[in-house]
Amino acid sequence: MKIAFLTSGGNAPCLNSSIGRLLSNFGKIDQDVCAIGYLNGFAGLLKGNSVSLDIEMTSQNFSPFYTTGGSFIGNSRVKLTNVLDCLDKNLVKEGQVPLEIAANQLIADKIDILFTIGGDDTNTTARDLRNYIQSKNIKITVVGIPKTIDNDIYPVKRSLGAHTAAGEGAKFFKNIVSENYMGERHLIIHEVMGRNSGWLTAYTANEYYNNLDKQKSITPDSVDSRRYDLHGIYVPERIININSEINRLAKMIDKIGCLNLFVCEGAFLDEISEEHKSNGNSIETDAFGHAKLDSINVAKWFSLSISKEIDFDRVLIQKSGYYSRSAAPNSDDLEYIFKVCDFAFKCALKSKSGLAGEDERTGELSCIDFDLIKGDKGLDTSSKWFLDLIDRIEC
Repeated sequence: MKIAFLTSGGNAPCLNSSIGRLLSNFGKIDQDVCAIGYLNGFAGLLKGNSVSLDIEMTSQNFSPFYTTGGSFIGNSRVKLTNVLDCLDKNLVKEGQVPLEIAANQLIADKIDILFTIGGDDTNTTARDLRNYIQSKNIKITVVGIPKTIDNDIYPVKRSLGAHTAAGEGAKFFKNIVSENYMGERHLIIHEVMGRNSGWLTAYTANEYYNNLDKQKSITPDSVDSRRYDLHGIYVPERIININSEINRLAKMIDKIGCLNLFVCEGAFLDEISEEHKSNGNSIETDAFGHAKLDSINVAKWFSLSISKEIDFDRVLIQKSGYYSRSAAPNSDDLEYIFKVCDFAFKCALKSKSGLAGEDERTGELSCIDFDLIKGDKGLDTSSKWFLDLIDRIEC
């Protein structure tokens, strides 16, 4: 039996650990198993670039996989049905069909099982590859692992690595928040990753508050502990009247002397897009048609917008995204990763293709049909934990 792995999209705390757990499981079965990893996701598959993982297969110590963030085999953002993008990236030649090239590479490498570890874009691309393979009667099993710190894959209840990313973002802001003593009217904007879902922003804020009472308990009575609070949170799912919000924030800073705001990088996208259009510009998109959020800088846009009406003597913009998404998984996430990967291993042995994850419709681990996978599952702003969070922030 020969298995292959590829990791795709952005980094997340579950990539190496998912590979390690699956390798560990295959190492225990009574069969000859060899494994490879395609370098840089679907780009490596198209180019035939891979590395052997057989050394790790024979090792009983998988600690480096579980304690190191990112992916040892690398990622990329490649859509196999976007022929022009594949051409631009020199992954195929004129006239070649990327799906055919990818399928033929799997055949040439004699792969029996391919694991695709990534988010909705990765696993909808895995769907396209699986469908092509099936149409050609090729017997290769494709099993997806749900990875995204945005936690926005439908119908997956919980994406691997998302909880760790939120905890790391909260840890990041715990240090940053003390910067607001550097000025009398100080603004800190913490920009958190998230394309069309504010889940990570909100859950990071929730994790921050879970540990805030401890910090407040050691704060001297002479210090206004409200300087450690959050004073605003902005996610794509909530409609905010900016003028009304500026009025609220103006009153808040007059009382406290600082503002600590959490902004999702996908918030205010409509407003920013309109500004670009009025200036004769457009927002760049990636191979999947998503806005390139790095080029937008929503935190800077928001800080400039409110600075027109509120005087600040210092503005600090901080982004925790690359810090939090490259962390090793925490103990809770690692346990969940093991649970999902153990299930994915069983699906693979049964030659069942699909995305292995906890189906939010049933609450059970399932091999979800790739055709059902969609992205941009929004944050549930009616959930109790989120409403409690808003009450605490905006009281």
